Amino acid sequence: MKVKDVMTPHAKPIWLTESLADAARMMWENDCGVLPIVKDQKVIGMITDRDICMAAAMRRSNPSEISVEEVMTGQVYAVNPDDDIEQALQTMQQHQIRRLPVMNPEGELQGILSMNDIVLHAKAPDGAAQDSIDYADVVKTYQAICQHPVAAAANPGVSA
Repeated sequence: MKVKDVMTPHAKPIWLTESLADAARMMWENDCGVLPIVKDQKVIGMITDRDICMAAAMRRSNPSEISVEEVMTGQVYAVNPDDDIEQALQTMQQHQIRRLPVMNPEGELQGILSMNDIVLHAKAPDGAAQDSIDYADVVKTYQAICQHPVAAAANPGVSA
């Protein structure tokens, strides 16, 4: 199965200079928890609803006065629409991320692939069609994503 068969097409990006309040409003209006950040039509970062909440809680500024650029994650892990879904699952496992921007070879945004998209297409091994995502692969990916960092695991008094 290919990424394009599972992804959410037409993902809404946000511009680098927009505010956290703008990002939160876009997420609310589009029922999503992540926005790709674009500059010159290229994805240069990502921002999640958690990023917005943590920035708002940790700073003494109004979210409308904090730019997306100040909070974004600049490391972008992405997939191509024609990549196999197994490759996307591997990327999610390796980098412990739940969502990947889907970009064409020119770096232009085509959509978002989320664990929600993947779960909704998963099939039990006994009833799996030839072109489906195996439950075991989904669980393995979630386990890798949810694994606590070693430093936190070494300090049992700290909870997530």
